[in-house]
Amino acid sequence: MADIEDISRRTAVEIGLAFRNGETTPPALADYLLGRIEASRGDNVFITVTAARAMREAEAAAARYERGRPLSPLDGVPIAWKDLIDIEGAPTTGGSLLFSREVPKTRDQQSAANAAAAGMVCLGKLNLSELAFSGLGLNPHFGTPVNPNDRGTHRAPGGSSSGSGAAVAGGLAPCAIGTDTGGSVRIPAAFNGIVGFKTSEGRLDKTGVIPLSRTLDTLGPLGRSVADCAVLDMVLRGAVTVEARRRDLRDLTLLVPTNHVCDQAEPAVLANFEQALEALARGGATIVRDKVDALDAIAEMTARHGTLTAAEAYFEYRDAVESEKGGAMDRRVRHRILSGRQMSAHDLVSIGRIREKAIADVEARLGGALLVMPTTPVTAPEVAPLDADDALFHEVNLRTLRNTWLGNNLRLCGLAMPNGRDHRGLPTSILFSATNGEDDRLLGFGLEIERALQGLFEPLGRGA
Repeated sequence: MADIEDISRRTAVEIGLAFRNGETTPPALADYLLGRIEASRGDNVFITVTAARAMREAEAAAARYERGRPLSPLDGVPIAWKDLIDIEGAPTTGGSLLFSREVPKTRDQQSAANAAAAGMVCLGKLNLSELAFSGLGLNPHFGTPVNPNDRGTHRAPGGSSSGSGAAVAGGLAPCAIGTDTGGSVRIPAAFNGIVGFKTSEGRLDKTGVIPLSRTLDTLGPLGRSVADCAVLDMVLRGAVTVEARRRDLRDLTLLVPTNHVCDQAEPAVLANFEQALEALARGGATIVRDKVDALDAIAEMTARHGTLTAAEAYFEYRDAVESEKGGAMDRRVRHRILSGRQMSAHDLVSIGRIREKAIADVEARLGGALLVMPTTPVTAPEVAPLDADDALFHEVNLRTLRNTWLGNNLRLCGLAMPNGRDHRGLPTSILFSATNGEDDRLLGFGLEIERALQGLFEPLGRGA
């Protein structure tokens, strides 16, 4: 058999091929990863480990491979889930003390059930920002996950799907599922140096997922390649084929906004962004730089009226934040939820109308092009200063969310991909977005974009 450590670091699709080729077995890989997870307990990545379920599912997958009857390309491949998503036999905490850790769920959420039906092996539930309301990934209740890209300094893992990003980058799981309301799949992908895919609104069923904003919440995969995200999207939807098809870069136009998205960006973020655009231009893509008015409209809307997320979160959690239970919450999350209390009916109606006009404007402006920008204007910041200074936390959090947040408000699907590192070795990321419902087209171009960007980024190796 091949070296299990090497196999564990491959993409999810490559691991499925390794099972078919007889390089290793699902139980051997599951057992190895469960050992890594146990040894990494101090990294605060997992909240609940479902070891018995994982081994049971791995043994069943091995039996199917012996019969030559795997259920899918990812049969036997380990997966982990953000702890907003119901998994049978495990509690769902939402990264919060508001929900009981003692009450296991009686059924899998639909996407989780679809993954199980495809033969995937559930390793457990992953840490997150409390109630998914932060782009940085800090959690005072379960500990802040360690970003594996810097073992010397505790750096933000990105939020809110913090454990999902850290697990995939750190070699604890080849793929993970998160949610994205303002960047919560794409930011952890950016800070950890992996691929994250925000699906279109309504593409995946949200029943059985603790809500933050029922309007903006989406589910999405984090993986080590675009192909992983495409196949995981198939699995999560319960489809039997991948609908995304590789597309020629000569048919791709990329619209680079000249407003908003590069403001206050770190030098390495800008340098790596330009380097990636140059590589794509050499590959045949057309690069257009122009102002995108819809971005300014969303920024001005937020400054004047507040956020839809805050309003809907306050509706969901008013009883908790207004009671003594609120004292047990992350103070920064409670502060953000309470901001929704100040919003008026005029604010909400204004947000709805401005948002719909901006969506129509950006769809007309793109006309089949992809919108491209740095995923985040910063690389992963140090945790200690953020923990010590709430004003700094809120400033850095809003800056981190700025670009991804635009996509949720404009109803875009988005694909975040690593495109280099800064002088400290921290990953930078580039974000490609398409209009709502164009997920397969975005993934199809993503497959070829990834090939064009090959060599710009070196993922973490063994021992991370």
